[in-house]
Amino acid sequence: MTTPSPQDARHALSLSTFAFTICFAVWTIFSIIGIQIKQQLGLSETQFGLLVGMPILTGSLVRLGLGVLTDRLGGRIVYTLTMLAAALATFLLSWATTYPQMLAAALGVGLAGGSFAVGVAYVSRFFEGKKQGTALGIFGVGNVGAAVTKFVAPFVMVALGWEATAQIWAAALVVTAILFWMFSKDDPVTAARQTEKLPLRSMKAELAPLKNVQVWRFSAYYFFSFGGFVALALWLPHYLIGVYGFDVKTAGMVGAAYSIPASVFRAYGGVLSDRIGARRVMYGTLIVSAVCAAVLSMPANAPVTMFLVVIFVLGFFMSLGKAAVYKHIPTYYPANVGAVGGLVGMIGGLGGFFLPMLFGWLKDETGLWSTCFMVIFALVVGCLIWMHASIRRIDRNPSLQAA
Repeated sequence: MTTPSPQDARHALSLSTFAFTICFAVWTIFSIIGIQIKQQLGLSETQFGLLVGMPILTGSLVRLGLGVLTDRLGGRIVYTLTMLAAALATFLLSWATTYPQMLAAALGVGLAGGSFAVGVAYVSRFFEGKKQGTALGIFGVGNVGAAVTKFVAPFVMVALGWEATAQIWAAALVVTAILFWMFSKDDPVTAARQTEKLPLRSMKAELAPLKNVQVWRFSAYYFFSFGGFVALALWLPHYLIGVYGFDVKTAGMVGAAYSIPASVFRAYGGVLSDRIGARRVMYGTLIVSAVCAAVLSMPANAPVTMFLVVIFVLGFFMSLGKAAVYKHIPTYYPANVGAVGGLVGMIGGLGGFFLPMLFGWLKDETGLWSTCFMVIFALVVGCLIWMHASIRRIDRNPSLQAA
């Protein structure tokens, strides 16, 4: 297998990150257009949470399959086809008129979120181990696509309607897919396999690492750090409108202000994980996040300035945690990045699906907006206890695989 040149590696990372940004913008489109749809159809909070979370469900469930396909067929073809399929579903969404139709279309829109597993497996093959944390951290900056949607979509929606917004986002994804196919290259493993006519590994070998408890522990961390991020990114505009009386444009811009740092600093999380170790980064993430979530869980609403500061800090540390989780995967499972990364991404994405629904249900049942942060607090504490118990067990028996 030929070692990729630094130029090829940078090129693959740049293209993949740009494509993932557009995919993420499409994946979170309901955080904005869902508000107008909710008003149009008279949806309850629970129905709204289901609609917002439906694309997250699909984008989560397909990650394992797409990751395995990427390991076997290569990221270039799988990435391109995934984007085109998601674009078609997003365009068809604009023609939906009933709640069931919108839920069905939202399932297709969710394919855009599956692109994460493809990108992780594709990008990791261009970088050596000591640089993979940084590379995957930079790739994860594509989460900023949520901010793109929150900042731009409200203005487009107010001017043209939610249907036109969906069509424009679909068109952007088609253009991105074409550009990616035209300018990308096959990763080194796929290129070598095609040149040397190497046989594909069995599915049993592809999925073998998934039986390890360590993989599921990583998944729990990602359920909080990524699933919690997605859930808050989707829920925050609605929260700001309901609690502080913001209009949709202002709420969208504040939501973008949360999403941008929480996405951009993921790159720093990758660099930090390469330098000091992912374990230390995860400890810092979980401890500070627990404090932030505890503050925001107070039933009495915090002053808006205090709320914004704390939510920014929470988003920053969640971004570090997301990068730390994915630093581990190519280190421990270099031959199974697609499968392991796909499973971890799937579990994390499921957090982004179930949490908004849980937020809506708890708001309906209790009338308290702060219940969403009570859920986040419980998740953080659970992950922190599991991680610390695992590390203590490893310390007592160093032959065990470290987390």
